[in-house]
Amino acid sequence: MIRFENVSVTYDGAAEPTVRGVDFEVPEGELVLLAGPSGVGKSTVLGAVSGLVPHFTGGTLAGRVTVAGRDTRTHKPRELADVVGTVGQDPLSHFVTDTVEDELAYGMESLGLPPEVMRRRVEETLDLLGLAGLRDRPLATLSGGQQQRVAIGSVLTPHPRVLVLDEPTSALDPAAAEEVLAVVQRLVHDLGTTVLMAEHRLERVVQYADRVALLPAPGAPLVLGTPAEMMAVSPVYPPVVGLGRLAGWSPLPLTVRDARRRAGALRERLAERQDPGPSADPAAAPVRLPTPTSPPPSVRRARRLLGRPRLTAPDPASSPVAEVRGLAVRRGRVRALRRVDLALAPGETVALMGRNGAGKSTLLGSLVGLVQPASGVVRVGGAEPYRTPPRELVRRVGLVPQEPRDLLYADTVAAECAAADRDAEAAPGTCRALVAELLPGVADGTHPRDLSEGQRLALALAVVLTARPPLVLLDEPTRGLDYAAKARLITHLRGLARDGHTIVLATHDVELAAELADRVVLLAEGEVIADGPTADVVVSSPSYAPQVTKILAPQRWLTVAQVREALR
Repeated sequence: MIRFENVSVTYDGAAEPTVRGVDFEVPEGELVLLAGPSGVGKSTVLGAVSGLVPHFTGGTLAGRVTVAGRDTRTHKPRELADVVGTVGQDPLSHFVTDTVEDELAYGMESLGLPPEVMRRRVEETLDLLGLAGLRDRPLATLSGGQQQRVAIGSVLTPHPRVLVLDEPTSALDPAAAEEVLAVVQRLVHDLGTTVLMAEHRLERVVQYADRVALLPAPGAPLVLGTPAEMMAVSPVYPPVVGLGRLAGWSPLPLTVRDARRRAGALRERLAERQDPGPSADPAAAPVRLPTPTSPPPSVRRARRLLGRPRLTAPDPASSPVAEVRGLAVRRGRVRALRRVDLALAPGETVALMGRNGAGKSTLLGSLVGLVQPASGVVRVGGAEPYRTPPRELVRRVGLVPQEPRDLLYADTVAAECAAADRDAEAAPGTCRALVAELLPGVADGTHPRDLSEGQRLALALAVVLTARPPLVLLDEPTRGLDYAAKARLITHLRGLARDGHTIVLATHDVELAAELADRVVLLAEGEVIADGPTADVVVSSPSYAPQVTKILAPQRWLTVAQVREALR
């Protein structure tokens, strides 16, 4: 169905091809996972299937790519639209209408399908992706994860024979990601749809792949094989594979279930070591439930069972960096936040977690002054963000949004850094020094749009840190990052925390929370439903427990690094 024949792609102005000698085939009805570190050309390979490379991106494509017998060099993207459906990393760039239902119908309208067919497929897709309750919502009011599901749904409704997915679960909570992947698997198994998918969160997808196409390094030849074969040699791999490598298991497990079956001896060895998990005393792990004016019956019942839980408080020896008391936020008819209470201590790293639309980004927006409270109080460094002038606020709090490009508006890295220095009233060169630390080797004249997702994130983080704000907020910071880039980000954020910065991450990445966060705050429908030390919150959660925890339960290990240290 998809055939690459000795394909190389060289972009205008580049000295070397981004990918070279790519030669493989994806048969009809097969799901192939395209894996590899950031910057090796995965998005370029995907773009060559839909015709975006080179018709939209420019550059030179050598060799031949065919999809259902059509040569992408002679067929432009619109001439492949009835065969190929593409979802990129940025769902907003795909939308052409205003509401969920209209967006799902648009692709079918473009192909001239009958109205009765369109109506049936829209309803089927709404149900498949859990979007029925959002059908009339404006796209601009959806969370990033909800937008991602709509983008996926909009390419499913025309029933393409080939699906090209670039990071399809990057903005989804764990449950929503499983639902989307179950839909993709059903399309492959039941309808014979051919899927080529690139995804950095391999822990979510590798077990579903028929084969893995590995790009191990920039310019290196693509290698194709079974998931187990490729994970044994891949420079990027999920925690379940990392634990298998550490324990010497062969063949390597790809799923939690397979790993649990082999983990008996490892659990015995670890039982004698220091357990890093939470204490046995439940009172040592304060968990808080919200107190809305009119709580739903389920919450009222939970209160009757649990009593009035204690609030999590910062270290009494230091004043909170930020306080939220009774915060409520409305977005049109939607109650985005309801009576949220939160206190953030200096040097603390907090992960905000919860399903898509739970209110995580809204809470970050409230802390940085982008969202006006309907009621309640938000204070950052003693000031109310919504009423604080921007030039003063940047020295109190900084936000790296889900799309780092929203902060980047100059034509070069050097111009971005100069603007950041001026905005923060910092000494010239302050931002550039941070970029040199976070992005070694990136030239001053590089345009931000030519950076990878991970590089743009690092540049946006440097822009925010130029003002040295005590409170640093990051919204889905690991979107588009491979495991190595994520490890570099974790190292830098740990350094900031040691220097006294408070870090708040809104994330669906349970592995990131396990590695980095001191504390997890769970949100549901705008309310805080749990607030406590990371291990206490995630170990007991089927959805938010990391892979190592699931494999080694009932022991309370969170990461491969913890296990490695314990075995030394």
